[in-house]
Amino acid sequence: RPDIKCFFLEAIFNPMLPIAFIWGLIDFSFFSLAFHQEGFPKEMGVFLIGFFALHLMPVWIYLAGIIFSFLRYQNTSFAITDQGVYISSGMFTQNYERKPFAEMSHVNLSRGIIDRMIGVGDVVMTSQADRYVTRNPLIHGTSICDIKDYAEVYQMVKKLQTDIYADTMYPNNKRPAENDGYDTRYNTDDLFK
Repeated sequence: RPDIKCFFLEAIFNPMLPIAFIWGLIDFSFFSLAFHQEGFPKEMGVFLIGFFALHLMPVWIYLAGIIFSFLRYQNTSFAITDQGVYISSGMFTQNYERKPFAEMSHVNLSRGIIDRMIGVGDVVMTSQADRYVTRNPLIHGTSICDIKDYAEVYQMVKKLQTDIYADTMYPNNKRPAENDGYDTRYNTDDLFK
């Protein structure tokens, strides 16, 4: 399971925070100025309350993201087997995702600012298809996120991915005992001259 502190801190300190804060500050300033002015017609109050309730939509979206993170946390868990990585997630429904080791082409370790402060990390697994979508493999991968034992999980997933990928490429006894590589015109002496 992900670390609960990191999970909620990442929900609070997301890119929407400064936008929601500034937007809310401006709206509440105008709202309070309007109601505290001399001669403000009280009939306009109902209209202004409705207008500002709708105009504060970025703030409501930000707050809803934090509230819904509680639901996402309850449905988030990870499992690693000899077949692949299983991830359970979702907000109102529970979704199960399986990432087979035979399809994984890269396993990466990612630690953001909040991850480093709390001492957790993310293990990001990508397939070749994920890497065609973007050049950054950390954007479109399957993640085991916000876990305390990230280094051990990374080593375990990387070893399983390497072993199973090698077995897929060279099944059973067809793996050569010695691989001389391709017959190319380059050698290491030519590269470092």
